[in-house]
Amino acid sequence: MKLARERYLKVYKDMLLIRRFEEEVGKYAQNGTIPGFVHLGIGQEASQAGIVDCLKATDYKFPDHRGHGVCILSGTEPKYVMAELFGRADGINNGRGGSMHVNDLTVRNMGCNGIQGCLPVYALGTAFAARYKKQNDVSAVFMGDGTLGEGTCHESMNMAATWKLPIVYCLLNNQYAISTHYTTSHPQKELKTWGEGYEVPSFRIDGNDIEEVIEYTEAAVERARKGEGPTLLELMTYRWQGHFSGDPAAYRPEGELEEWKKKDPLIIASKRLVEREHVTAEELAEIAQEVEKIVADAVEFALNSPMPTKESALLHVYADFEVEGR
Repeated sequence: MKLARERYLKVYKDMLLIRRFEEEVGKYAQNGTIPGFVHLGIGQEASQAGIVDCLKATDYKFPDHRGHGVCILSGTEPKYVMAELFGRADGINNGRGGSMHVNDLTVRNMGCNGIQGCLPVYALGTAFAARYKKQNDVSAVFMGDGTLGEGTCHESMNMAATWKLPIVYCLLNNQYAISTHYTTSHPQKELKTWGEGYEVPSFRIDGNDIEEVIEYTEAAVERARKGEGPTLLELMTYRWQGHFSGDPAAYRPEGELEEWKKKDPLIIASKRLVEREHVTAEELAEIAQEVEKIVADAVEFALNSPMPTKESALLHVYADFEVEGR
């Protein structure tokens, strides 16, 4: 697929926003400002930005624990996501969700969960509800190569295929499940064959080429809206960091990271924009300045946001109930 110039510029900005947002998150996680574990998706920007670009505002998004990019592109202002990661009261979930559990139901970002393999299960509910209510909305489920080995993933895919539910399984194969390379934990050379076993159309694509990501995602989304059932996309990409911020990733062979950095989705995109669409260096610099301001404002907002009070610790524990502290 050849993207139109304006759309290409838009998704390039989206990718750059993810990159700079996560670079700042990584910095503040390393110095201890951001509490808890943080999992970064630097290097995977094309897979996230390309998929979200193909979705409607009313489509359901299930970002995985490396899904900050999905969260900030789904309609929530980045400053509220940043404040959430900082554990601040002004965060989108009042500082209670943190990095792995950011959600915003107003834009149908359904959030992640610490239970591996849960998202394909949750997506059955939103996909069935959309079909039952004739709302024509799609559920996009983001997951890693490690998730595919979970039994819940297979049970869910079987049900979605049988009922022809409108789901797009977005398998971001970044090569590693924590520290285990996917080739040592799966017998298949291509993980997309898992979907084929359930009669689900499945494709392995270049997850760092945003034009290819959009081409296949658009087809999968259209198929789902037409009532033809789910699709599985195996997006081949790579996370530049270790499993979590601070993981030295000593398990990676020497030179592997450097080879994948040559396939940087931002470099691929900017090169095409310059050579094919005749985008000038000044135009790219202007986009970079816009992104820098968004990210700087988000960090400032997060740092100035207050910590949640201890009196609020028991709020939102149960729906429609107030819990009295002891």
